[in-house]
Amino acid sequence: MSALFLMGGKIVEDMFQQAARRHMSRSAPLAVRMRPCTLDEFEEQSSLVGTGRPLRQLIKNDGLQSLIFFGPPGTGKTTLAHIIAGMTSAHFEKINAVMAGVADIRKVVDQARDRLGMYRRRTVLFIDEIHRFNKAQQDALLPFVEDGTVILIGSTTENPMFAVNRPLLSRSLLYRLEPLSAKGLAGIVRRALADEERGLGSYRVDLPDDVLQKIIIFANGDARAALNVLEMSVLTTPPGEDGRRRITSEVVQGVCQNRIIQFNRADEHYDVTSAFIKSMRGSDPQAALYWLARLLHAGDNPVFIARRIMIQAAEDVGLADPQALVVAAAAAQAVERIGMPEARIILAEAALYMAMAPKSNAAYLGIEAALKAVRQEKVEPVPPHLRDTSYSGAEKLGHGRTYMYPHDYDGHWIEQQYLPDNMLNAQFYRPSGQEREKALWQRLQNVKKER
Repeated sequence: MSALFLMGGKIVEDMFQQAARRHMSRSAPLAVRMRPCTLDEFEEQSSLVGTGRPLRQLIKNDGLQSLIFFGPPGTGKTTLAHIIAGMTSAHFEKINAVMAGVADIRKVVDQARDRLGMYRRRTVLFIDEIHRFNKAQQDALLPFVEDGTVILIGSTTENPMFAVNRPLLSRSLLYRLEPLSAKGLAGIVRRALADEERGLGSYRVDLPDDVLQKIIIFANGDARAALNVLEMSVLTTPPGEDGRRRITSEVVQGVCQNRIIQFNRADEHYDVTSAFIKSMRGSDPQAALYWLARLLHAGDNPVFIARRIMIQAAEDVGLADPQALVVAAAAAQAVERIGMPEARIILAEAALYMAMAPKSNAAYLGIEAALKAVRQEKVEPVPPHLRDTSYSGAEKLGHGRTYMYPHDYDGHWIEQQYLPDNMLNAQFYRPSGQEREKALWQRLQNVKKER
């Protein structure tokens, strides 16, 4: 085996490619048959494994370290692991985290330890959907990754910062696979149509550019989805009199039905939510509606969305338009009472109001400054005249004795001390220059001047 790998990476790649194509079952789905067999075919992730890239050199030099591949579905995580399997001199084991448990890990580790001790041959353990492993399962794997008994390759559609234990992350190299470009998807589809051995070349298919674009849009960066739609479209289209199968937009639409867009709860969900919030804060109603639609289409809870709009009303609109919080609260209540699909209209109205309202974060900054003072400054007692007088004996303690009831005075205001002595000159709240907030502040200053 070691002599074989001294022949050079290119020869090994060619041999693996031939073997893979020879044994590929024609009954396998097109997406499986058309998987790249070499790094050269894996062109869409050239920034990761292109010529001269560090990961490519590690693989070709058989100097593999533990790796975690993450990214959206259909970007090549599992395919890359299989390419590595064909290029490394190490023994390759694959388990799926959905079906495997600690016992399966221990079995692989025991065999890997024997293989390393008896034959000096390393073991690469590929764990598909590693985010499905719970903490105990990941902890069981950690010592054997750390001491080199196994070289881990994990793949996940979720953000590994959320889904993988920190100790395991620190012992692995992280590589993100990006969604495939429209150009890349087009190339994959055309190769599948031309390849008579693994693809659909023998079907003699005509696929107009506008129909190809429809498939690309539906696939949304997912090569597997694009090839699945292509295969179903070809198989459900009968050949014409000339023996050619002509794929139309209607055929593709019938195969696709409704486009499904989902996101991972620990990653994309929060990214899309963040974009939604920032669009409202940035006063972009078009973007606010778009990101709201992304959340709704992915099946997000409308109650959660309504809560984010209420927070937005207080944090980013604030006293620049006090009515914003009223609108947001009313929308939240209406959403709970009505539910989907009509709730989408209520959420849209509230989101548009937030996006177009004047903005002030003075309330947010004010409470943050006050909390900082509470944490960092000396905490003095409540001034005696402000203390509670609702219980028997409070007056004997001097509570509230010199308190002046503001409603007893003109303008419903009287000057008196409300802060502890060490906070007398503190200014936590600084009003913005927005019209309504400025007017509220100015009214208070006028009352003080009159008194």
